[in-house]
Amino acid sequence: MSVSSVTVGIDVAKAHVDVFVLGAKSDVQRLTNDAEGHSALAAVLKPLGVGLVVMEATGGYEAALACALQAAGLPVAVVNPRQARDFAKSMGRLAKTDAVDARILAELGSVLLRREDLSRFLRPLADERQQWLAALVTRRRQLLTMLHSERQRLQITPKKLHASIEAIVAAIKAQLDEIEAQMLTHVREHFGELDALLQSTAGIGPVASATLIAELPELGKLNRREIAALVGVAPMANDSGNSKGRRRVQGGRFEIRRVLYMATLTAARYNPAIKAFYERLKAAGKLPKVALVACMRKLLTTLNAMVRTGKPWDKSLHSA
Repeated sequence: MSVSSVTVGIDVAKAHVDVFVLGAKSDVQRLTNDAEGHSALAAVLKPLGVGLVVMEATGGYEAALACALQAAGLPVAVVNPRQARDFAKSMGRLAKTDAVDARILAELGSVLLRREDLSRFLRPLADERQQWLAALVTRRRQLLTMLHSERQRLQITPKKLHASIEAIVAAIKAQLDEIEAQMLTHVREHFGELDALLQSTAGIGPVASATLIAELPELGKLNRREIAALVGVAPMANDSGNSKGRRRVQGGRFEIRRVLYMATLTAARYNPAIKAFYERLKAAGKLPKVALVACMRKLLTTLNAMVRTGKPWDKSLHSA
């Protein structure tokens, strides 16, 4: 196996990471998931001529390691855990341990390495400003979830306890206001030009813009089909022989898709191009939900083109 085909699978846990190197000899198997462990792993891998490092998205435990390896010049792909598990099942690997998962990820890396569109799997290097923005966006989302939960409890809790719940709701609202202020200030100071570009589109507000900047760094770097597939708004074929199955959207980045859905609801009312496109699809007999997903895809690919060219929304260029 050539040096360029060396792949590394890393199973990430909170306290440690398990490593498997495919195509080269390496004694490294488990390291701590901290700065010291990250530096040690980068030092071991750099001389091996690694073609690709693959790890799963683990809710944030992988972020610091991915950045450390990228900073050392190693190509890193962070994949959806479901994709990795489906690959394992297809290879007949039903057992699941940290060491087995690391090996499976390395084998998946060897497959990805042969793909012409490998670049769309590679994680863009996030600097400290983008990492902080992503943390703020995530914290805002957590607070909204907590706020919703407390409001739901209010409906089923005896009235004598309402004061307790209302106090928590008030505290969450105060924190939410503070986090949103920090988020918007950070965007304005460090991503002002990109934020203005995105918000030039009717339907994209401050929160949607901040979320796209924080959690979709690939925006403007992929083509229209790749960005739609990455987010999960591209219809997937379901054909076999003479049977033509119904196309469905699936996979992708759920949080981005949720924000994009809310932005599209607004755009379908106030953005002339998106509104006309939505009405045309409904007039053609498309179900409202199907038409809305198509509008999500159109809005996303338009934003992708705007970021790639650096040109703000121009109604003459983005007609239905």
